[in-house]
Amino acid sequence: MEKLTKQEEAAMQAIWKTGNGFVKDFLEAHTDPKPPYTTLASTIKNLEKKGYVDARKIGNVYEYTATIEEGEYKKKFMSGFVKDYFENSYKELVTFFARDKKISPDELKEIIRMIEKK
Repeated sequence: MEKLTKQEEAAMQAIWKTGNGFVKDFLEAHTDPKPPYTTLASTIKNLEKKGYVDARKIGNVYEYTATIEEGEYKKKFMSGFVKDYFENSYKELVTFFARDKKISPDELKEIIRMIEKK
């Protein structure tokens, strides 16, 4: 799947939050600052072209449904992010955050416990 822009990711967040719906529904669920209606409608049309949403015409409006689950998108995004920025090493990712003090020792211990449980 094609990578999303920040604007498209924000629209997808609103779509995932709402479930299926119409542009007006997604606008209500969108984080602030909310884009103009027409901008969001264009963004959703782009998401449809990229295969992230399906559209179903009802009267003279379209109802949209996400074709990819949020968790699946996150997994693909993070895999690409780690590959591009951390030489495909999750250890490098964790080390980066530990050095920058974005992960506390307690959080690191909790991550280790989660890994050991699996």
